[in-house]
Formats: sequence, C-alpha cells, structure tokens
Amino acid sequence: MALNLAQKKEVVAELADVAAKAHSLVASEYIGLTVEQLTELRKKARQGGVYLRVAKNTLVSRAVDGTDYACVKDTLTGPLLYAFSTEDPGAAGRLIKEFAKANDKLQPKLVAIGGKAYPGTHVDVLASLPTREQALSMLLSVLVQPATMLVRVLAEPASQVARAINAVGQQKSA
Repeated sequence: MALNLAQKKEVVAELADVAAKAHSLVASEYIGLTVEQLTELRKKARQGGVYLRVAKNTLVSRAVDGTDYACVKDTLTGPLLYAFSTEDPGAAGRLIKEFAKANDKLQPKLVAIGGKAYPGTHVDVLASLPTREQALSMLLSVLVQPATMLVRVLAEPASQVARAINAVGQQKSA
C-alpha cells in the first residue's frame, strides 16, 4: 500500500528520531523471508532493544540526513530491513547474526557505527561488542586489580614474619 505525503513525513520523523538516539545500524536484505519469520525477528528485536523497520530507501535517506548514519545514504539500494540498536551498540549485530544463522535469506548489507559505514561482513565485529553489563564488569575488574595487588604487597611482610615465627616454633618443638 502506498503512503501519502503525511504518512511519509511521519515515517521520516520517526526514523530520524530513532537514528539520532541509536548506537548502531545494520541494514539487511530480507528477500525470501516469510511473514512468520519476519514476525519472529520483530519479536526478538523488541526483546533485545532493537528498533526494526522496513522502509523505502529514499525515506531512510532523508531520515538519517544530519545524523551519524548520513554516511550510508549512497549505499541504500534494494529492499532493506533496518535494525537500529537503541540500548547497546552490539544488539542489532547480535540479532541479525543470530537470525541469519537459521535463515540464510537474511543477508546483512551494511553496518554503520560512529559515523562510519562498513560492509555487511562487519556484522560479526559489531555482534562481538560487549553488552553494557559486560563492559562494566570488565571496567570494574580493571579498577579492582591494582587495589588487590596493593593489598597483597602490604600483607606480604606480615605473612613472612608469621611464616618465620611458625618455622622457628616448629624447629624448637622438634
């Protein structure tokens, strides 16, 4: 069904709002997927914090103008499914990668993050990015390690004295 001008403006405004807040974008070809498969993909996208939309490339091109994703405007060709990561940068990559394993008709065409566009093969790199919780735990472990080492260094003289006293006590009792 064709969209009238008001509906097109609404789609562009919605996509522009999402693109302004999104962390990454994955555009994929979806030719050959059934309605049930697309419904399943949309359900997984909602659960994973990914905004998923099928839209005309001209509308998406207008929507991403002035955002970090303006770099993809020239490469939008063919019927594409757009996945914007709204919560963490790797969410869209993980969603598309996992779904493409079971459905070979879904082919990633391009990946955009940080104002740069990459080919669809970079979806694996995007998918390997840690979630927010994983990144925080890695940061915490890096911050805790020096404190742990300091405690060990400060405790070592006392433990050496205790071992020496214990060794002298064992020698005296033997």
